[in-house]
Amino acid sequence: MDTKEIQRLLDYIAKSPLAEVSIETEGLKVSVKKNSAVAPVVTVAAAPAPIAAAPAAAAPVAPVAAPVADNLFTVKSPMIGTFYRAAGPDKDNFVEVGTEIAPGKTLCMIEAMKLFNEIDSEISGKIVQILVENASPVEFDQPLFVVEKA
Repeated sequence: MDTKEIQRLLDYIAKSPLAEVSIETEGLKVSVKKNSAVAPVVTVAAAPAPIAAAPAAAAPVAPVAAPVADNLFTVKSPMIGTFYRAAGPDKDNFVEVGTEIAPGKTLCMIEAMKLFNEIDSEISGKIVQILVENASPVEFDQPLFVVEKA
């Protein structure tokens, strides 16, 4: 199962009334749980491959923050969608360069299949760089912000 197939599965589940789905094949296990208040939680793991077969590659789970330097972190997109810096066209941006952030602070929104998902910070610090233009498409694991850790 490649990332496009996983994304199609997520899109289907987002439209359905299902709250949880688990799929296990010979080389891959995918578990999706959704809650109407937050974005779906996706877990992808490689299952043990048979000795005669080549090992299956698992899709990586996107880290929300990854170290860039000792005190800098890159916040990455946890999903494919459209990046928005504000909750609406007439609203203020969630963050600007220089904004102090703390865990739970909303950094942006990503729209996926007409669902708007708030992306919250998991670290404390200051926004050093915004890497994506407003209303731009983003890919899974794409860098969005550089944060100087507090």
